Amino acid sequence: MEFLKVILIILLVYFGLKFLFRLLGPLLMKYAMKKMGKKFEEQFSQFNSMNKQQASQEKEGEVVLDKVPKNKRKSSKTVGEYVEYEEVKD
Repeated sequence: MEFLKVILIILLVYFGLKFLFRLLGPLLMKYAMKKMGKKFEEQFSQFNSMNKQQASQEKEGEVVLDKVPKNKRKSSKTVGEYVEYEEVKD
């Protein structure tokens, strides 16, 4: 009899949580989406204001190089070994 009580309690908890998640799931998703949207807007506005500050500091027509590569990559002629193969037809 104890075993059946345990199984019944587990099933009630499972279906109860499932029901609650169905009711509260959309509300939690809306809250998370609003929070993510606000965070995205803040990051975008910070990025946008930073670009405006950089643009105001530079003179019009001036070319600015942020980073110049120190050395160029040299390609090696030996990429790998060549493997010959033959097509096998059925």
